[in-house]
Amino acid sequence: MTGLPSERVEGSALLSVVRNSARDGDAAAIGEALRRLGDAGLAPGRWLEAAEAVEPAMTRLSPRADAVERTPWLEAVADRWRAVFGSWYEMFPRSQGTVPGKASTLREAESRLPQIARLGFDVLYLPPVSPIGVTKRKGRNASLTAGPNDPGSPWGIGSSAGGHDAVEPALGTMADFDHFVAACRANGLEIALDIALQCSPDHPWVKAHPDWFYRRPDGTIRFAENPPKKYEDIYPLNFDTPDWKALWTEIRRVFQHWIDHGVRIFRVDNPHTKPQSFWRWLISDIQGKHPDVFFLAEAFTRPPMMRHLAKIGFTQSYTYFTWRNTKQELIDYVQELAHPDAREFYRPNFFANTPDILPIGLVHGGRPAFMIRLILAGTLSPSYGIYSGFELCENAWIKHQSFANDVEYKDSEKFEIKVRDWNTLGNINDLVSKVNGIRRENPALQSFANIRFLESNNDQILVYAKANPDRSNVLLVAVNLDPHHTQEATVRVPPDVSGAGPGARYEVRDLLTGAVYAWSEQNYIRLNPHVLPAHILRIERRNV
Repeated sequence: MTGLPSERVEGSALLSVVRNSARDGDAAAIGEALRRLGDAGLAPGRWLEAAEAVEPAMTRLSPRADAVERTPWLEAVADRWRAVFGSWYEMFPRSQGTVPGKASTLREAESRLPQIARLGFDVLYLPPVSPIGVTKRKGRNASLTAGPNDPGSPWGIGSSAGGHDAVEPALGTMADFDHFVAACRANGLEIALDIALQCSPDHPWVKAHPDWFYRRPDGTIRFAENPPKKYEDIYPLNFDTPDWKALWTEIRRVFQHWIDHGVRIFRVDNPHTKPQSFWRWLISDIQGKHPDVFFLAEAFTRPPMMRHLAKIGFTQSYTYFTWRNTKQELIDYVQELAHPDAREFYRPNFFANTPDILPIGLVHGGRPAFMIRLILAGTLSPSYGIYSGFELCENAWIKHQSFANDVEYKDSEKFEIKVRDWNTLGNINDLVSKVNGIRRENPALQSFANIRFLESNNDQILVYAKANPDRSNVLLVAVNLDPHHTQEATVRVPPDVSGAGPGARYEVRDLLTGAVYAWSEQNYIRLNPHVLPAHILRIERRNV
């Protein structure tokens, strides 16, 4: 080898610049490096050894004549693991009893926790637990007139029993909430609490701070509207009130109150309807004191706003997953979220349903559709969730009050107390437990950016691969998107995905059934949605 003469001379020049300012060990190291670099007869490898040996000294002494500072500085946030990966279960505590029409208390609701833990969930998400207002309380199916036994919507927050920092008396006391949080921890579950920044007409803030609300010309407080819907039981807060500092400070106190009682995850209702400057201030302030706290944005709005909420501090965000059904829709949407332009700040949570959203596919597709959407949500996204009743394949519906082409849950739990048989015939409890176990055991499913969609010759079969960084865990997922019919396809798995050589065979195990198959570059699959609509295959052995 002839060496690297130019680099050797340049390196010597850099060392000579700092030689006179070096002291003690640094001076000796630089002197030795100069001696070796000056020896033209040395092999290039010895010159490199000399440069590496002097690197610590040069880090301390080398002038930074070309140094620049980026303005403004970029901020990086390191979240705890649950902010990245977790399986969420949404539950109304008042609906965990066995007596129709009778609300279960928080203490009574604890009886459900072992079952939810056995289903493999990590996060138990509760709607607001604060007192529910009486004035203009909605009745069943959002009726404008409530009956004497109708419990009201948990999102109509505030009564004579207190506001956002109190517990609905039908659920118990703050001591009962503390006991519930501790019981969740004992079952390996973490609480996520819904915070809705709105008030019922009975909220203590309405009397104490009437200027915190919007006023009509006649002086009355304006209730919330989303035409054609009217929410007479809810008063929106005016974040532009002249007394905004006191309002913001009080909201900050509410969050701190629940943090003091063990809550570290907050799901925020409709954050896009509040000032972005408020969220930036609040989240920064809270996470500065409690870096383990994180926030999920429930913002079904325009994509730019959803992205901006993520940028200003929301750790996770709801998505349009519930409205993406076809093969191309799913591919396009997941690739959009996994693109570097989004994945560095937008962390999605794929909820398969919510109390507000009954996807039309679940209505028409029945039990197979529930299995399909569970597997898609649980394998596409590191964080996903279901609202209770999903595992029972509940899909009784009525026409949506606002959107002509949509439906919503009939006898919605938002307005009444449910009593369910959690082991009713036709449930998919075993599949939920299996999918959550697979998620925990396979690091390939704990990342969003590692997805790669694969070729299949059937538009009803979606196939994708996920692998961990060192490729010791590679999964191939195939899902039949048709809940009505058996579908067949030939699937191509390129050698760089499987890790096997061109044309080589390798062994895969279906983690849903335990079955073992020999696969290669071209593979035939057949999926019956009435039996099991998917394969979750793990590559076990290559070149068999």
